[in-house]
Amino acid sequence: MKSKGRLYGIGVGPGDPELLTLKALRLLQAAPVVAYQSATDKESIARAIVAQYLTGHQIEVAFHLPRALEPEKAQSIYDKEVQPIAEHLAAGRDVVVLCEGDPFFYGSFMYVFTRLSEQYETEVVPGVSSLMACPVALGVPFTYYTDILTVLPAPLPAEELITHLLATDAAAIMKLGRHFTKVRDILHQLGLASRARYIERATMTQQRIVPLDEVDPAAVPYFSMIVVPSKNRL
Repeated sequence: MKSKGRLYGIGVGPGDPELLTLKALRLLQAAPVVAYQSATDKESIARAIVAQYLTGHQIEVAFHLPRALEPEKAQSIYDKEVQPIAEHLAAGRDVVVLCEGDPFFYGSFMYVFTRLSEQYETEVVPGVSSLMACPVALGVPFTYYTDILTVLPAPLPAEELITHLLATDAAAIMKLGRHFTKVRDILHQLGLASRARYIERATMTQQRIVPLDEVDPAAVPYFSMIVVPSKNRL
């Protein structure tokens, strides 16, 4: 038996199970252990995406990485949460860690990677991210030719959002949630609201596309995005 297991971080895409890559599917079904991020009172979105591909004979490990924490507070919690994964690796079992979207694009796997990749052989498999899925679902080309695309987290202060939006040709504004009203008002202030498109849970069965000014701010989920496509058309 090999001395250590191999760690795999696989992107499972934004929600549609058919957007899983062939490589990710192969590794998923070969792994004896499958781990995934899951809040204690909610079903794991990543697991739900690949549920139909699980073999039924795999060990499953759920871990929870709270998002709304200061880095100093998160450190010890994240260290503890990844320990069960490390234990399987130390025992010689390969572990596939599921990650919505792409593992290295705001992905939860990053926190596993930074803690375990120096100790265990690690491979990361890219996934289709929401950055690619949302414009396609909306039916709006993002950029043309030499357009600049900027990805913005909605929790940024209003002044920073304004600065970046004024300096780019196209933008993706992510992690909206309770920050939606701030972002919507900025888009109106900058004259960008008419170009902006809102979408939530892209490619999932619960996908919704709503006109910007008809969105209920109190109901905006974490998995939502505002796309501001380039004004250029070639």
